[in-house]
Order: sequence, then C-alpha cells, then structure tokens
Amino acid sequence: MGTALAAAADAAGLDFSPAQKLLVVGVCALTAGAAHMALAVFNDGVRPFMLDFIHGRATRNATGAVSFGLSAGFVFGLGAPMALSTGVLNPWLLFLPTDVLGILAPRRWLAPLLGAAWGAVVVYGLGGANELAHGLPVDFLTAMRQMSTPILFLFALFPALAVTKQFGRLRGALTGAVTLGLVVLTMRVWPGVFAGAPAMAVGVLMLIGFAVAADVRTARASGTVAAEGAGSVGPGAEDPMASLFSSGAARLRRHLPLFMALGAGVCALAQMKVFGGGEATSFLIAKGQYAEAAQVDFYRVFGFLPLIATTALASGAYGIAGFTLVYPIGYLLPNPFVAAAVGALVFALEVLALSSIGRALGRLPSVRDCSEHLRAAIGDALGLAILFGSLMAANAMGGGLGILICGGLYLLNEAMGRPVVRMAAAPAAVLAGGVALNGLYWLGLFTPVAGGPA
Repeated sequence: MGTALAAAADAAGLDFSPAQKLLVVGVCALTAGAAHMALAVFNDGVRPFMLDFIHGRATRNATGAVSFGLSAGFVFGLGAPMALSTGVLNPWLLFLPTDVLGILAPRRWLAPLLGAAWGAVVVYGLGGANELAHGLPVDFLTAMRQMSTPILFLFALFPALAVTKQFGRLRGALTGAVTLGLVVLTMRVWPGVFAGAPAMAVGVLMLIGFAVAADVRTARASGTVAAEGAGSVGPGAEDPMASLFSSGAARLRRHLPLFMALGAGVCALAQMKVFGGGEATSFLIAKGQYAEAAQVDFYRVFGFLPLIATTALASGAYGIAGFTLVYPIGYLLPNPFVAAAVGALVFALEVLALSSIGRALGRLPSVRDCSEHLRAAIGDALGLAILFGSLMAANAMGGGLGILICGGLYLLNEAMGRPVVRMAAAPAAVLAGGVALNGLYWLGLFTPVAGGPA
C-alpha cells in the first residue's frame, strides 16, 4: 500500500493543469466572498458566532479573530501536511483560510481578491515546496505517507465506536465483530477493494437501524403523553426556535444563486481528482480509488448533516461544502461540466430543504444524537490513526531520534494546553521534526536512516 501511494503521489506531484489552477482560484474567490457576506463558512465551530456578527453584536475583526484561532492549527498542522504528502488538496487547506480572509476583508470586492490570491498561493506555491522538501537529505514528506495505512484501516472502526457510545457495549461489540469479519473477508475475497469499505457500509447501517428502532419505541411509548402535551398548547403559541430557524432558512434562500455557484465549483473540484474531502479520502484519491473515496465521504455526511443543518438554520450561515454530499458525487461523475450542473442542483435542493430537515431532526432525537456520536467516533479513530501514523513517519525518517523529537513535540503540545489542536499536532510535529533532523544532518550530528523513508 505504501509503495502504491508513493507512486501515485509522485505522479501527481501537486502539478496542476491550467484548468485545475483556474478552478481552485475561482472556488477560493467564491468561498471568501460568501464568508465576507456571512452566508457560508467551512469551520463548523465558527458558524454559531456568525449570528452575532450578522446582527451587528460582534465586529468583523472580532469574528475574524475567532475564525483564525479555530482554524490556524488545522491549516498548518493538518491541511498543508496532508496535501504535501498525498498530492491531493483538502478543505482545511483551501476553505479555512478563505473563511478568515473573507470575514476580515473590509470591503466586499476585496474578499474575492484575497480568496483568489490564497488559491494562487496554493496551486503555485505547494509544488515548489514539495520539490524542495523531496530534495532534502531527510525527506519527511515521503515519510508522512506512512500515515495512510493506520488512517485507512482505523477509520473503518468509527461505526462500531459510535454504536458503543450511544447504545452500549453489547451492540458495540456486535458491530465491532461484524466490522472485523467483513474486513478479513474483503481482504481474502476482494483484494482489489479497499478492505474497510464494506465494513463501514454495514456498520453505518447498523447504527442508523439502532437509532431508528429507538425512536420508534420512544414514539410508541410516549404517543399519548405527547398528544396531551400538544393539546395543552394554545393555538396562538409560537416556538421561538422555530421562528429563528425560519429566519435563517429564508436568509439562505434569498441567496440561492450564490449557493448554486458554490455547489457547482466544489463539485467540479472534487470531480477533477485533485481534491479530497477528508483524511482517509485524500489517501484513497491519491491511489486512484475514487469509488471507495466516495463511499467514505458519503458516510461522513451522516455525522455532520444534523450539525450543519441546525447551525445553518440558527445562524443564517451555511456550510461552504453544504452537507458535503457534493464531495462523493463529484468523485464519481464523468467530467467537470456535468459535476458543475449536478453540484448546483444538489446545493439548491439542500438549501430549499433546510427547514424540512430541521423539523425532521426534531422528531428523530436518536437519529439526531447518533450524528454527534459519529463525529466523536470519527475524531477518536482519526486521532489515534494520525498519532500512530505520525510516529511511524518519525521512525521512517529518523529512527529512535525521530520518534523522540516528534513524540516529544506532541507531548509538549499536550503539556502546554494544546496550542495546536490535537488532530493537527502530530503531523505538525513530523514537519517540525523533519526540519530539525535536516538541521542536525547539516551540522554533522545525524545520519539519515539507511534506505530512507519507505
């Protein structure tokens, strides 16, 4: 797997075609413009703060500072290392900076220019950085490809973790056993298929099945009580949350053409196979496994759809990638023109359906809660995978000394209260450790590991 990934990444080499460069620059300009207008941001943690900004209770600079604080670690600790090691762009590298630039831009016309400038920096600057890093005595970018195996295989466990968190040990153990069995079966019977794909499919279906069954039982048990409670509410009663959600949905619908353009751009970018929506997805796209990448990103939708829907309705600011359905759809479409048309349609349907989705989530509490457990499980699985893969990369580029430096930087970050978010701390430590090992080499204090990174 590591050899195939290395060959694929070397072939990609972050060398984009003129059409791909133009699209990246255009999408970054569009996303920065949307962020400036407080219509969409990528960072889910920033979206709740947009309500105060929209209503004038927070300044542009204050909101931009919040966005920068919540995004910087992911950009430099996760987005850039993942792009350099896989040759595939990702949303942390492209869209988190355009959130910040768009919000901070003092004029509407300036925001798209700043976003376009960032897109140009990415498509023109990463290639040079990639070549420079590969020419160093200690090639830490090649070493970072060691992260692919733990990320791809541990990611397959997230449905079992989510089931355990929400429905207890017994059902969690059952889901885990099914996951393990399907991974082993796939490796034996379909060696050309990503081993985690069938396991994740069945695991997510089991989680949703448990959640729906719980909601059905709850509805049956409390049907009479709910009916009596509803009858006690006067006809003139008004739900303040429903009023707020209605206002947010109406604001988004007024800008439907902008969202359709955004959906078209993001979906076309995914179709061009230079962009991956997640950690595991980036490695799969680098290997040319587009169907498996689509499957992985499709499952992530279940974890983030309720969060994106409720925060969008409450704040009046949508997600840059919507419900992220345009990622897997884009991977599978035949050309960018079809992808643009389909992406625009998908975004239009998402925005128009937001109010209905919000009401449906209100009636399905267990299904809504399972998304929170899915997000937590994805974070746990990827956190361990990225840490373990980063230590493998440290060992590949520097042996025990590499592990000492990179592991020490990670532990120091923990001891200092995580100035770099945990998910990004380990890849950032590999980059810093690679620089340190090259410095030691030039001082004559370190000899690269024989054979170099695998």
